[in-house]
Amino acid sequence: MDEQKRSLLEDIDFYLVTDSGLSKKGTLSDVEDAVRSGCKIVQYREKNMSTKEMVCEASRIKSICGSKAIFLVNDRIDVALAVDADGVHIGQDDMPIDTARKLLGHSKIVGLSTHNVEQAIAAEKSGADYIGLGPIFNTSTKKDAGDGVGAHMIRKVKDAINIPVVAIGGINKENCLPVIEGGTDGLVAISAVVCSDDVKKETKDFIDLILNTRSETV
Repeated sequence: MDEQKRSLLEDIDFYLVTDSGLSKKGTLSDVEDAVRSGCKIVQYREKNMSTKEMVCEASRIKSICGSKAIFLVNDRIDVALAVDADGVHIGQDDMPIDTARKLLGHSKIVGLSTHNVEQAIAAEKSGADYIGLGPIFNTSTKKDAGDGVGAHMIRKVKDAINIPVVAIGGINKENCLPVIEGGTDGLVAISAVVCSDDVKKETKDFIDLILNTRSETV
C-alpha cells in the first residue's frame, strides 16, 4: 500500500462499516455509494457468508475502493490476505496485533477495537495504526458491544494516545455533535446509513456535519 493511500488515515471523517443484515440495497451498493460521497475508509464486516463468498465480495469491494478509500476486512485476516486488502480491523478477543503484523506485513493497516483509556494505550503500544472506540452510545447493531461509554470518553482517550480514534456505537445525526466536538478523528454510523434508502446522501450528510462542526470548533 502506498503512502498516499495510508495518509487517508490522517483525515478519516466518516468511516463505513458494512452490514449485509441491515443493508437495504446490498453491501456492494452501499460501498459504491459511500465512496462516491467521499468516504475514505471502508471496513468489510460480514458474518453470514462462506469464506469463498467473502473472498469474492471482498475482491469487488477492493476494486470499488480503488485509490479513493482504504479497504479493511473485519477480523478475517485470511480474507484480507486473499484479496490483498489494505489491512484489517480486529477486536480485543481476536488475533494479537503482533501476530497479525507477521501475517500481513508492516505496510498494512491494523485497527483495534477498544472500550476505555487503558485499552487504547495498550493498542498504541502494541502497534495499532488506529483504534475504534465504543460503543459510544448503547447500540443494537452489535449484540456483545456492552454499555455505551459516553462521548466524554473520546477526549480522555485522545489525550492519552497519538494514533487516530474512530468513534462507533449508536451514533446518528441527532447525537453525533458531542462525538465530533469531543475530537474524534472519524465516526461510524452503521444503522443510520446502511438502513437508509439513500446511502449516498446519508454518507454525505455525515461528512458535511463532521467538517462543518470541526470548522466551527477551531
